[in-house]
Amino acid sequence: MPSLGDLLREWDRGAQAVARGDWDCALRLFSGYPEPSARMCFNVGCVHLLAGNPEAALRAFDQAVTKDTCMAVGFFQRGVASFQLERFQEALCDFRLALAQLRDNTAIDYTQLGLRFKLHAWEVLFNLGAAQCRLGLWAEATRSLEEALSKGSEGARDHLCTALDQVQKQVHLQPRQGPRGEVFRPHRWHLELLEPVDFLGKAKVVSSAFPADRQEDIQPQQPQVQGADGRARPGAAPRAAVTGAWKTRTACGPRRPPETETQVGPGQAGQADHHAPVLSDEQGCGWQGSQTPALLKTPLMLGEWPWGTLSPW
Repeated sequence: MPSLGDLLREWDRGAQAVARGDWDCALRLFSGYPEPSARMCFNVGCVHLLAGNPEAALRAFDQAVTKDTCMAVGFFQRGVASFQLERFQEALCDFRLALAQLRDNTAIDYTQLGLRFKLHAWEVLFNLGAAQCRLGLWAEATRSLEEALSKGSEGARDHLCTALDQVQKQVHLQPRQGPRGEVFRPHRWHLELLEPVDFLGKAKVVSSAFPADRQEDIQPQQPQVQGADGRARPGAAPRAAVTGAWKTRTACGPRRPPETETQVGPGQAGQADHHAPVLSDEQGCGWQGSQTPALLKTPLMLGEWPWGTLSPW
C-alpha cells in the first residue's frame, strides 16, 4: 500500500499532467488511489470532460457528490456532463442542487481547498436557464437569466444581457463549466514537508571583518592565562619567579641522570659559558640559569646554595 507521501506526490504529478494536457497520465495518477476522496473523484471527472468522455465523467462526478453532498462545484460539473449527454432533466436537477448549496451566497471560493476556481451564483443560474431552454421552458429560462443579471458582476453583465436577448428570441444557450485544466491540487506546504531537511546546516568559511584579524600566516593557538582582574586572556604561560642567578624555568623534559645534577658555587655565577647547566627534579623538569656555572663533582641538595635558599615556586 503506498504511503501518504507517495500519494501526495502522485496527486501533484497528476495536476501537472492536466496542466500540460496529458490526459492519460493524469487519469493513471488520479485513479491509483485505493480509497479516492471527493476531490480526487472530481479531478477524474474533470479530466474525462476534457478528454471528451462525458459518460465516464458523469460516473466520476456521481462518486464525488456521493462522498461530499455539499460540493456545489461537483453538482455543477455533473450537470455539465449530463447536458453534454443530452440528459437535460438531470442537468436541470444538478444545477438546482448546486444553487441550493450556495445558500444564497454570491460565490464560493475553492482556492483554499486547492481548486483555483470561484463558483458564482450567476454562472449556476445561467446553466439553469440553458437547461430550461432545452426543455422548452422559455419563461422560466428568462426568469433565471434575469436573476443571474441581478447577482452578476459588472464584468458578466454584458454576457448575461446577450444571453437574455437570445432566450427571448428562443435561441438555445451553451452551458458554462469550470476553467479548463483546473483541478484540485495538494497544498504546497504539504509537499514542502515531504522534502528532506538538513537541520545541521552546511559548513561555511567566514572571514573576519576586522583588518587586525586578517593575517597571511596561520598563528598558533595561544594558551589562556589569568590576568589580575581574574579574567582569562590569551598569552604565554606564566613563568616561575626565582631568586639568584636562576631566572628562567625551562620546559619539562626527560629526567637527567643523577651524575648530571650540578650546583654553582660562589664567585662562579658570573662566568659565561655556552652550555646552560640544568638541575633536574623528581618530576623531570629542569631549571636553567642565565649564567653558566662550573660543573661540580659533588651534587648539593636544593636549598644548600652558599649564597642563600633557592625556592623553585
